[in-house]
Order: sequence, then structure tokens, then C-alpha cells
Amino acid sequence: MRKPFQLRLLTSLFTLLLFCSFSGCSDSDGDGPDPIIQEEEEANDPEPIDPNRPWNLVWEEEFESDLSEWNIWESGAFNNEIQFYRPEQLVLENGILSINVQRERIIGPNNPFDSTDKEFEYVSGRIETKTTYGPSSATGETEYRFMASIKFPSGNGMWPAFWSYGDPWPTKGEIDIIEARGNLPMEFSSNIFYGVEEGIPITNNDNTVVEHELEVDITADFHTYELIWTSNSLEIIFDDESLHKYNANGLNFISSLFGQKQQIVLNTAVGGFFFPNQSSSTFVDTSQMQVDWVRVYSR
Repeated sequence: MRKPFQLRLLTSLFTLLLFCSFSGCSDSDGDGPDPIIQEEEEANDPEPIDPNRPWNLVWEEEFESDLSEWNIWESGAFNNEIQFYRPEQLVLENGILSINVQRERIIGPNNPFDSTDKEFEYVSGRIETKTTYGPSSATGETEYRFMASIKFPSGNGMWPAFWSYGDPWPTKGEIDIIEARGNLPMEFSSNIFYGVEEGIPITNNDNTVVEHELEVDITADFHTYELIWTSNSLEIIFDDESLHKYNANGLNFISSLFGQKQQIVLNTAVGGFFFPNQSSSTFVDTSQMQVDWVRVYSR
């Protein structure tokens, strides 16, 4: 039997209200998300990281009084180098650390892990921070910044460096912020090492060495060198200009360095594998590396 119009209209309205109560009708066209749910999801989204947020000073060295916060080497080293490191080559004067290099024959321990006597052709200096530094999610300091103001030594055979590493090498990694050759004063290189077994790196120089060509002579004056170290990148900066950013991949193992702590190192080596097929007779007799300050920041 056919229903009266008013009854049919009321029945239709009741059916529509019942449908809306189960299906979640809204004033929208039905193509977008529920605005209430969307607002809740946006409220739970993490705040974007401000790339310009301030850095916190962790440690600094102005070289005003002593080297009490550094380990001072007294031995040979590695890489077929021909220098013997000794404390006498380190001089503090007017807030400047000078690492003096000179040709001098001397007999001393082969390296810190081998006390066998060896004859060396040069004397030089090397210092390492007693404290280790590096980013970690455990501490909430997910980015670190190493900086130094340095005037590098000139002359063939000089191999100065500002770098960091952790023991046992290379399981904690090594980051060469700058390695220079005294006879090439308008360029330097950066590098990365990492390995899972002591003494055996699994990185390859072909994938990690980056050469930086400059427009200034880094042996003529002081310049600022820095590293910004994060969970997935290492950025090399010279006088506030970014020269190269290593992004983490399966060949450089940067992600494996995150959470490790490293000592900061300043030294000048002589000869070795950095000067292949060169006779020490072609090297300069004396040179000097100078450091004005070193700073470590985190954020």
C-alpha cells in the first residue's frame, strides 16, 4: 500500500540521519580526511629542526698557559713517516701553539705500540685531546662541530693535519678534516676511515678522499678549518665556506661513526706514503705549524 507523502518524507529524513550517524557525514565533499582527525595528526607531528639553531660551546683551547688537556706523543708513528714526535718541538707563546719541525737524526721507539728502536731523520710534534668528542642520540647532542684556526707549514715533505680518531683504530672511525702537503700550499684533502676489526679499515681511499683546491696560500696566514658531524653527513668547511659534504652511504660508513667518540689531533708528519717515491733529500730542513685556537661545539 502506498504511504502518504508526509510519512514518506519523515521516513526518508530518519533514514538519512541514521545513515549519517554510522557513516560519519560531514559538510565536506567526502574527498578529504576528517578535519578533526587531521588536526590531531598535525598536533602529533614533530617540530621541524631549525638549521640555524645556536651551537653550544663544549670545549675550547686558546693555548694561553699549558697543554694539560692534551696527550703529548713521544715516539715515531706510522705510514712510513720519518719524523720522531717529542715534547720539545711544542712551544706556547702569545696564545699560539707552534709545532716546530727540523731535520735531526734521532733514535727512538718505532711507535706507541712498538718500542723497538728506530732511526728517524726529523723531529716534530703531535698532540691529542685527552677527552673524546662526537655526536650521539643517547645524549641528545646529535651534531658536533670541530673548529681550529691554523697556519700550516710550508715546504716539500711537510704533512700537517687536523683530524680526529678513536681507539681501537679504526673501529671508532677516523675523520681527516684536513691533510696538507707543504709544497702544495693552495690545496688540501679530507678523508674517512672505518673498520670493524682493529687495524683493518674497510673504507677505500678511492671512495673517501676529496681534494680541495683553494684560492689562497694556507701556509701564509691563519685560516679556519671545521667539521660538522651529524648522523648521516660530514661537512668540511674552510673560512666559513662549505667545501664538501659527505653524505652517508655504504662506501663511507658515516652512519657507523655516529655515536662514537674521537680524540682531536694536531700534528705535522714528514714524508711517508703521502709523498710517494720522493727522497728525503728533497725535503725542507725546517718548518713550522701554528695553531691559534681549537673549539668544539654541539647542538
